[in-house]
Amino acid sequence: MLTTLSHYPPLVFAGECDVLRDRLAVASEGKAFVLQGGDCAETMAGVTGPNIRDRIKTILQMAVVLTYGAGMPVVKVGRMAGQFAKPRSSNDETRDGVTLPAYRGDMVNGFEFTAAARAHDPDRLLRAYHASSATLNLVRAFTDGGFADLRQVHLWNKGFLSGPAQARYETMANEIDRAMRFLEASGAGDGEALKRVEFYSSHEALVLDYERAMVRRDSRTGNPYNTSGHFIWIGERTRDLDGAHIDFASRVHNPIGVKLGPTTTRDDVMRLIDKLDPERVRGRLTFITRMGAQRSTKCSRNSSTRWAKTLITSRGSATRCTATPSPHPVATRLVGWMMSSKRSVASSTPTVRSAPGQVASTWN
Repeated sequence: MLTTLSHYPPLVFAGECDVLRDRLAVASEGKAFVLQGGDCAETMAGVTGPNIRDRIKTILQMAVVLTYGAGMPVVKVGRMAGQFAKPRSSNDETRDGVTLPAYRGDMVNGFEFTAAARAHDPDRLLRAYHASSATLNLVRAFTDGGFADLRQVHLWNKGFLSGPAQARYETMANEIDRAMRFLEASGAGDGEALKRVEFYSSHEALVLDYERAMVRRDSRTGNPYNTSGHFIWIGERTRDLDGAHIDFASRVHNPIGVKLGPTTTRDDVMRLIDKLDPERVRGRLTFITRMGAQRSTKCSRNSSTRWAKTLITSRGSATRCTATPSPHPVATRLVGWMMSSKRSVASSTPTVRSAPGQVASTWN
């Protein structure tokens, strides 16, 4: 099965990963935002046209708010086309006296609480590949085929926002419309460029059998890339410096991320930098803090955790905000949370010349 997977075509290309690294380098200098959106874990059943379209629509909507409000480019990264595995703190789950293996995502086993569903099934890796391929095909069709056209900004809002949030978005959309009409009338607008956006895929590199099987050599340089996604990250539970996940990430040339919790020390951070980015290539390494706006402020001000300032200065800081489930969790509240989280980190680090350059967000 792994041999079969290793002979399948790449899902992404090395050149695309290199472009994303360059975009992240700009963000690390405070000249761009990074917006990451998607589910905590994808499901095979969720790989449908309407679901994928709505996720893209939400990210585009959030990105245009950030672009218009901040006046700088937004790097759009979907937490999709590969996020089929879940880290678990326990190997087992017990219900009513029955103990079965824990659900580890559709890439590994099924959610239903039965022995058959919870058995680990290697064929699911192939299903994850095909689901990721289908997702990326549709993403590319949407982002290159006119769906992402800025002149369609009103359409992205249908069925998403309501109440005061809808009114604010429509006001902004009207202003964008006027700006687009001015550009077209003056001949300054590039109609083709307005129809397309760069959109990158990302997921946690958790199931190493799958990730290793997706490594391909770049025909230009001979360097290895993990072609399962443009941007991969290592989670808080698997970022052991001597562990297999960090070792794998150190060997591929994708831009990579590492999640850091409030217990992370400055020494942890510096050792991770030395391991994963020894040549200090801008855009190569992103630290994703798992703290939220309130904890980011406390950690940055606490003298025992001054590593937060080091992250912002040396690499740019990515702040992860997770929304609670609601009918429209992202469109109604998450943009405000992202900006609040960014302000909290920036205000707590007055000695840093530039504010954090990246804002990463997810939703459930």
